[in-house]
Amino acid sequence: MGYRSVFKADTFKDQTIIVTGGGSGIGRCTAHEIASLGAHVTLVGRKTEKLEKVHAEIVEDGGRCDYHSCDIRDEDAVKAVVSTIVKDQGCIHGLVNNAGGQFPSPLLAISKKGWDAVIATNLTGGFLMAREVFNQSMSQRGGSIVNIVADMWNGMPGMGHSGAARAGMVNFTQTAAYEWGGAGVRVNAVAPGWITSSGMDTYPDSFKSVIKTLRAAVPLGRMGNEAEVSSAICYLLSDAAAFISGTTIRIDGAASQGNVAIMPLQPHNRSKPFDGFHREVIPDLFNTDENS
Repeated sequence: MGYRSVFKADTFKDQTIIVTGGGSGIGRCTAHEIASLGAHVTLVGRKTEKLEKVHAEIVEDGGRCDYHSCDIRDEDAVKAVVSTIVKDQGCIHGLVNNAGGQFPSPLLAISKKGWDAVIATNLTGGFLMAREVFNQSMSQRGGSIVNIVADMWNGMPGMGHSGAARAGMVNFTQTAAYEWGGAGVRVNAVAPGWITSSGMDTYPDSFKSVIKTLRAAVPLGRMGNEAEVSSAICYLLSDAAAFISGTTIRIDGAASQGNVAIMPLQPHNRSKPFDGFHREVIPDLFNTDENS
């Protein structure tokens, strides 16, 4: 059994597409789908052991993949890894700027070090990757960039550092789409809401208890899954989105469109998830008896 994508199997045939943060979560899922659609996927991340595991999964499934360990916050390292990819593959057709990370905290408790780390990971690193991919390849041949942001449209209380970085990435997406359009480069973003991704298991127990309640604030009555984010990314990378640039697709079940204090939501099970990722890993916090 392989990835159950809705796209044609040759959608990305003979293309090279980079996925940062490809060792886990949404990045891992997206890398699997892109590989299943014919692309040569290049995983980029900090932890080699995670990249090796996903690389082995993709190869086992019959896909083409390689990986590079790189801290996207390091400008020289980013320049070097993009140069290596161009040298090895000839050109880069797509970039999924997925790498990111944050920690829950009210603004008053965030140190400058913590603030700088989150901004560097979620904004500066994505900028460096996009700039180098553009300068070293896409400026001559065109391409598509998809940045991963977050649901921060009404602020991001409890994670203000991440909200600021993600909002900056949305603006960067708009600016890059305009400046780089003349080279045939499209730049878009997707904004996942509450997605059952493996990253949820890294949060402290106090925050995990909050996560379990989030679906009550989603009009579709559930949380999303990684495949539902990946499919939107693949659409924006594909030729079907050839005239879409500078936009951000919200993948949040309409959670960002209202306020439960004004219009309370009733629980239901009418929204069925897209079951696409054959290697999906459900976060441990949803595997307890109380959530079964």
